[in-house]
Amino acid sequence: MSRVAKMPVQIPAGVDVAIDAQQISVKGAGGSLAMAQNTLVKVTSNDGKLSFEPVDASREANAMSGTVRQLVNNMVVGVSKGFEKKLSLIGVGFKASASGSKLNMNVGFSHPVDFEMPAGITVACPTPTEVVIKGADRQRVGQLAAEIRAVRPPEPYKGKGIRYADERVVIKETKKK
Repeated sequence: MSRVAKMPVQIPAGVDVAIDAQQISVKGAGGSLAMAQNTLVKVTSNDGKLSFEPVDASREANAMSGTVRQLVNNMVVGVSKGFEKKLSLIGVGFKASASGSKLNMNVGFSHPVDFEMPAGITVACPTPTEVVIKGADRQRVGQLAAEIRAVRPPEPYKGKGIRYADERVVIKETKKK
C-alpha cells in the first residue's frame, strides 16, 4: 500500500465531509469543494478521520490511493485554512492594483494587463509590487498564479519580471569583449 495513503486525514472541527458513490464533498468556513470518487480507492470515515484503501492489489490502485488521500487532504486544509501564493513584480515601473475581483498590472508593455479572478479566489495587493492570491482550491490558486507569472516571467540577465515571492532567479553573466 502507498505510504502516503497509510496516514489518515484528520477532519478539524467545523469541517463536514460527505462521502457517497459518485463524489467526496468537503464543506467548511472557507467554502465547499467536491471531487469525483475514484473506483480504485475505498474511502471510509470513522472517529473524525478519513482512511484510504486500494480496492485491489494492483499498482494503479496503490498509486491512486495515495493520490486521492492527498487531494482530499488539500480540500480539507483548503476549506479550513485556505491556500495563498505571493508574487513579486521586479522592474522599473512595474506595479499592480486589485479592485474587487480584478487585477490590473503594468509590467512594461504598451498596455495594462487585466485579470478577472474566478469565483472563490481573491486577490490583494499589499504594496504596488506584490500580489497575493488566496483561495480554498489549491490547484486553482496555483494555476492562476502560474498564469499571472507567465505574462512576464523573470528574464535571466537582469531578473526583471513577475516571480513567486520565494523564487530565486539565477542571473547570467553578460558577454564580455
